[in-house]
Amino acid sequence: MAAPRPRRSASVRDPSDGRKRLDGAGSWDALEWTKIVPVTRSISHVGLEFLLEAERVVEEGHGVVLVNTDEAGTLFVTNFRLLFLSDGTRNIVSLGTIPLATIERFNKMVVKVQSAPRQTDKSSSRRLLLIIGKDMRIIVFGFRPQTKQRRVIFDALSRCTKPARIWDLYAFTCGPSKFSNPNPKVRLLNEYFRLLGKGFHCASMRMIEDGSFTLSNDLLRISDTNSNYTTCQSYPFALIVPKNISDEEVIQASTFRARCRIPVVSWCHPGTGAVLARSSQPLVGLMMNMRSNADEKLVAALCTQLVNGKSSRRKLYIADARPRKNALANGAMGGGSESSSNYFQSEIVFFGIDNIHAMRESFARLRDYLDTHGAASSDGMSSFLRHGGWTWGGRNLSSMSASVSTLGDSGWLIHVQSVLAGSAWIAARVALESASVLVHCSDGWDRTSQLVSLANLMLDPYYRTFTGFQALVEKDWLAFGHPFSDRVGMPSISGTSFELTRQSSTGSFSSSPMRQSSGSLTPQASNSSHAQTNYSPIFLQWVDCVSQLLRMYPFAFEFSSTFLVDFLDCVLSCRFGNFLCNSEKERLQCGVYEACGCLWAYLADVRSSEGSSHAHYNLFYDPLKHNGRVLPPAAALAPTLWPQFHLRWACPSESQAGELEAESRHMAIKFSELQKAKEAAEKKAKEYSMAMETLNAELRNEKQVSSSAMNLAKRASKESAAIKRAIQSLGCRVNFTSSVNCSFDFESNPTETPQKYMHSPPRRNSDGTMGPEDKSDLSVSITVVSEDVVSSSPLGRVCETLCPLRNGGCRWPDAACAQLGSQFVGLKANFDAFDRLSIYDGYFQSE
Repeated sequence: MAAPRPRRSASVRDPSDGRKRLDGAGSWDALEWTKIVPVTRSISHVGLEFLLEAERVVEEGHGVVLVNTDEAGTLFVTNFRLLFLSDGTRNIVSLGTIPLATIERFNKMVVKVQSAPRQTDKSSSRRLLLIIGKDMRIIVFGFRPQTKQRRVIFDALSRCTKPARIWDLYAFTCGPSKFSNPNPKVRLLNEYFRLLGKGFHCASMRMIEDGSFTLSNDLLRISDTNSNYTTCQSYPFALIVPKNISDEEVIQASTFRARCRIPVVSWCHPGTGAVLARSSQPLVGLMMNMRSNADEKLVAALCTQLVNGKSSRRKLYIADARPRKNALANGAMGGGSESSSNYFQSEIVFFGIDNIHAMRESFARLRDYLDTHGAASSDGMSSFLRHGGWTWGGRNLSSMSASVSTLGDSGWLIHVQSVLAGSAWIAARVALESASVLVHCSDGWDRTSQLVSLANLMLDPYYRTFTGFQALVEKDWLAFGHPFSDRVGMPSISGTSFELTRQSSTGSFSSSPMRQSSGSLTPQASNSSHAQTNYSPIFLQWVDCVSQLLRMYPFAFEFSSTFLVDFLDCVLSCRFGNFLCNSEKERLQCGVYEACGCLWAYLADVRSSEGSSHAHYNLFYDPLKHNGRVLPPAAALAPTLWPQFHLRWACPSESQAGELEAESRHMAIKFSELQKAKEAAEKKAKEYSMAMETLNAELRNEKQVSSSAMNLAKRASKESAAIKRAIQSLGCRVNFTSSVNCSFDFESNPTETPQKYMHSPPRRNSDGTMGPEDKSDLSVSITVVSEDVVSSSPLGRVCETLCPLRNGGCRWPDAACAQLGSQFVGLKANFDAFDRLSIYDGYFQSE
């Protein structure tokens, strides 16, 4: 038995709890509650950068205090959510921000607080607004008195949380945006094709329009008898039925089942052919004496098996999800359960799972209990956990067992255990005995959906991937008519009235310390109604069961617990159109697929931002380790609280993932970073390697060019020696320089300026001949000496004798003396070398 809490009268939060209080007028106790005058303010644009697409502010309140955390800020009511913006950080406070569709109930309350003895006013009141969420949170806002801000916020919530029409929801206002919603009929057919072993076929809208989707295998076929929803309004347009059952027999059998929900196949074993079927209760009546030949024939056909090409019967189990007494009680209203004598070779089993009303009450008790003992309770006071670390049975919240006493008699974990045990039993019968199982409850859309989809998850590893999980939810929950609008509490196309009971439990708030201590509590107007009782967290409970399987088999699921939390938040928020309305037919009538965004596209876009390192991916997933069925033994079916969902608001520190998972994710992120760095380094090394290869190739080319230049220089040196010898034979002086061109200097008189002739030597071809463009690193300077020197040579004497223009200037080499000189040179030089050099044609060109 826990010790009673200390009574408090002045402050909502004890400064000794180790948390830093807000300073200034933003704090709860610093507000002058009795001296505030009414303030009229128009809707500001503060925080509008936080709004989503098509989200608009309806009303706002200033100086509002979030009692859970003793934080002051501004409270906005938009057409999508209740948004709390901190005055200190100007950031959105997650605890105080909740989508309107996620709000289960909200009430106005007045708390009488005793004032200090010296104050004239012996008592003051605090005006509070209590918000109860479907996602396990209970939050309280405090408002300044005499400002009427609480009334404005309350009225805005009353209008926005209860739209008159389904088309007034935010999902229709926002539109599909970039998260377009393809028609799920195509995806349903593709899943049917996979189950029948026809996965090579690809469904399309054209196939749906012309009715060519009615494929079959040896035992089963796809029927279009419900294509116009005339056979059953809550069933999908296409059904998998036994191959030997005609459409007429299907229609006849529908009259014997509640809401015409006939036995149809949800999953079939690819090896044995055993099927997992679903339906609603049979209409056997109070005396259980009503029968239907068409229904019995249809159920018997589910047990057909082929052995060596011959038909035979397999064992049939009829799993009734209800307690036996409830099934008998339904007989008074025309319902009931099957008789094994009417269904050959069958066995009927009752699972004893309670109805939607018991689940709703249990969930509310669990929420109140965690809020009371959590670290961020709605009373704003220190709980037992914050006062010395007291825990349940010496253990943390996240490791609590299914004991009733540890959870304040909520019974939630016992209900989860019942659903898990029933699903495991069904999966074992199909996998181990090759038996067919028919599952139903009363209407076949609540407990039946839980059991069938969970058994599918255990039997088929495909459903434990992202794409398979989507196919499973769309098939067994959306297509087969789980009434999401009624269970979640949203308007449907069938009517405008959708008020919920939203009952938590008797005296659900009486245990709160705020209502036990400081002053008296006076509840005021509430938005709840007790006329209808359709709200129930059935789908939430199923996702809770999936998280239990994920905890038991961490290697079997591609997705993580974080993905399940985000997925469930999207469902409860009604931000997208996938889970609106109560059936496939209603969603088509409302045009949801064209007018609203797609939840699956949004989650896929979120995952694509970080790739495989995103928190939605399970780090331990190993598809080869559990590539078949997973059948948890009875000893393993001891569920615990789902910390990431149940404790994230009441005990944020407890809601974090386990140390091993957190460390593994941290290591995975580090590994991803190192992998990227490695890829970058390898890319850089490859670039360097290519650059080195390019430089080596250029170096080899340079070496070849250098070698060619050396060879050319050697040849040029030899040629220059031959030219030098030839020119010297003419009695001239020859100078060689390192310039590119050749220079010839002729001097007839030492006092005159020398005449210079510049010429480039010809190119030598590969065959040894000289080309016109071949240039060598050679310069030749030829200087004709004075007349005395020339006259002393034989050539000079000949030139002086024969040249008639001697006195007017030498015309050599155009003069006749050049011919004589060439003959003279030819007598003294090597004729072959002189012929190769081609002096007349190359070096001494005529002008």
